[in-house]
Amino acid sequence: MIGATGRLGTAVNEALTGRGHQVLTVGRSAGDLRYDVADPAQVTALYDEVGAVDAVASAAGDVPYGRVTELKPEDYEAAFRGKVLSQIELVRQGTSRIAERGSFTVITGVLGRDPIPTGSAASMANGAVEAFVRAAAIEIAPQRINAVSPTVFTESIAKYGDFFPGIQPVDVAQVALAYVRSIEGAQTGQIYSLG
Repeated sequence: MIGATGRLGTAVNEALTGRGHQVLTVGRSAGDLRYDVADPAQVTALYDEVGAVDAVASAAGDVPYGRVTELKPEDYEAAFRGKVLSQIELVRQGTSRIAERGSFTVITGVLGRDPIPTGSAASMANGAVEAFVRAAAIEIAPQRINAVSPTVFTESIAKYGDFFPGIQPVDVAQVALAYVRSIEGAQTGQIYSLG
């Protein structure tokens, strides 16, 4: 579980372990294993350390926020590296490391379908991840890949609610169930939109 010590990652970890899954938590600064998946070499090292697994789930991805006129090219590159390429690398390198019918679950978000001011880099990244999921699903079968795309978490509404006027929040526990659905289910190429 990549990003397992954040709010979402913690909920996903609890949901999966509660269903009997053995989960290895991965993070840059916390977790069972310490790797920065934005670095392809560290993705390789992670897979080398872990060995074969049944599923890979990601709840991590950094993107900068700012108005289009304020963001620099390197901000968009950082968003692409932090949320898109990092998750693509998990899949690209992981296809030879997970079970024949294993799964990948990646994270996108509401800004891919419902943009807000200052969120263009996040919208770009989320849209790219979703397009990748649809394309990868037809190439990696019988392995599976899905994306989870929540709105703002109910638990974060006090902090971020003003950025999402009129958008229905979603409980982080519901988002965690989408990860369970992706990992234990049979679907592939899906974008599980929540909220």
